Amino acid sequence: MKHILFASSEAVPFIKTGGLADVAGSLPGYFPKSDYDVRVVIPKYLCMDESVSGRLELVAECQVQLNWRTQYAGIYQLEENGITYYFIDNEYYFAGPAPYGQIYQDAEKFAYFSKAVLTALPVIGFRPDVIHCHDWQTGLIPVFLEAQFRGDDFYRHIRTVYTIHNLKFQGRWYIDAIRDVTGLPADYFTMDTLESYGQANLLKGGVVFSDYVTTVSESYAKEIQTMEGGEGLDGLMRMKSYRLAGILNGLDYDRWDPSTDPKIAQKFTGDITAYKKANKADLQESYGLTVREDAFLIGMVSRLTDQKGFDLVDYILDEILYDERMQIIVLGTGEERYENMFRYYAGKYPGRVSANICYSDETAQKIYASCDAFLMPSQFEPCGLSQLMSLRYGTVPMVRETGGLKDTVEPYNEFEHTGTGFSFHNYNAHEMLYMIRYAHKIYELYPEEWLDIIRRGMAMDFSWKASSEKYAEIYDMLIADEEKRKSEEERRREEAERQEQKRREEELLMRMRLEKQLEREEEERKRREEEAAKKKAAAAAKRKATIAAKKKAKEEAEKKAAQEAAKQTAETAAKTVPEPDKKAAEPEKKPARAAEKKTETVKQTAGKPEKKTASGGKTKK
Repeated sequence: MKHILFASSEAVPFIKTGGLADVAGSLPGYFPKSDYDVRVVIPKYLCMDESVSGRLELVAECQVQLNWRTQYAGIYQLEENGITYYFIDNEYYFAGPAPYGQIYQDAEKFAYFSKAVLTALPVIGFRPDVIHCHDWQTGLIPVFLEAQFRGDDFYRHIRTVYTIHNLKFQGRWYIDAIRDVTGLPADYFTMDTLESYGQANLLKGGVVFSDYVTTVSESYAKEIQTMEGGEGLDGLMRMKSYRLAGILNGLDYDRWDPSTDPKIAQKFTGDITAYKKANKADLQESYGLTVREDAFLIGMVSRLTDQKGFDLVDYILDEILYDERMQIIVLGTGEERYENMFRYYAGKYPGRVSANICYSDETAQKIYASCDAFLMPSQFEPCGLSQLMSLRYGTVPMVRETGGLKDTVEPYNEFEHTGTGFSFHNYNAHEMLYMIRYAHKIYELYPEEWLDIIRRGMAMDFSWKASSEKYAEIYDMLIADEEKRKSEEERRREEAERQEQKRREEELLMRMRLEKQLEREEEERKRREEEAAKKKAAAAAKRKATIAAKKKAKEEAEKKAAQEAAKQTAETAAKTVPEPDKKAAEPEKKPARAAEKKTETVKQTAGKPEKKTASGGKTKK
């Protein structure tokens, strides 16, 4: 089982301000439940419908550390359509009247949400293999994961996918303020990390630190790598292009089904003409338009901003309405000048322009089902869902060739009889006007061709099935890469353990060898010392014996010499004849002196060794 967590700032059916909610609320249900456990986490806004908040169950609580401050987080849970949803509760951040406010508030709010998502995972006992983050509001999740959580074994092998729904909104704010909230070190705010044109950029952080980046259409993935569409981050997108993919958003075909939709006047049963006629008349009557079958009714459901191409509409709306058969119905809110513009034209062209400056799901679905054509002249459009809904409900889309509009609407070709809608290329008001007039011409003069365009559009499959399969391939790739990484880490760990064990064994063996060598050396040293002692003792004894022998020999020689001298003296004395008086005494002195000299000579030679003669006799020197 593969565990996936969607982290988003909104999700249907709980809270919605745009297409992000449709993706986060619909896509998780299209993964095979036998292989994927997909869950969703969003903030618990106080502005959520009470029918939803009343069903939530508090399952855990924790403390979230935001640099020097600690914030409470309650984790609520709800099972909806087989999907587990978690809601992060903190009234300090999520108690406002709307999900989004000013950027200085939202920057801290969603930094808290990103940190809370990661902090809550071990508390709720869910360790995802992949966290799928959406837009700048969750851009700090990959950053926090890498900077503050990766060292924990629980988070070590979690991978991240980051989806850009609209690159224009990047979550930029002052670096010092973001550092104060997040506690991230300075090296996370360099030009190759979160810093962007002197500010902290939360979307950029998500792109840099995530493992894979996706956008919501193939064309938009290419456009954001250009200077025109890159919103200042085109270089980063080109750098990440090896891990960047465009996956078209899908549509929940169970929810958006003209054959079962209870909000439209007549359900689709197979007869396109009857279905469109009945719903068109009901819409005209319900929203102040003149009921006429031959009118070319154009619908628009959108945020009223420049991005959606309303500056082009403003420029040529009088020219569009110059033809009495043209009718326009608009639903949405946005910039005040465009809201007032449609109010003005509704007054100028009563019965032909219906300005509904609000948002209503029921009205939107009536427009998708009832209009003849649906206009989307967007300056840029990452994906767009309205054109998919109009195709599903049999309303022909008229779009500018950009982003997902280009990928989903095939331009009508009157020669080959192909196409599902109409399009124009350059961002030019009169090029758009030409497209509208061309579509009106086909509608009015070639009704069968128009019906064929509707049939081809309704036959298209833009359900989440194909998109979910592509996302599943990315998840599987990341999980497989992580498994390889884990296996490689395990192999390296085992190899390191083997090397360490081998080192220890070699060290032990070396120590034993060294100890034995030391023992042998010690034994050898002792043996040598003993031998030396013995030799020393023997030498000493020998010297002592030699000295004693020499001493004895000397004494004997001296004794013998003395005896010889005495003997000679006696013999000399015996042979000498004494003389009278003085002359008689003188001879007695000479022998005495001769005896003394002889005695001295004997003493000097007494210590010298005697030499043996050839015959064995001894001679004295």
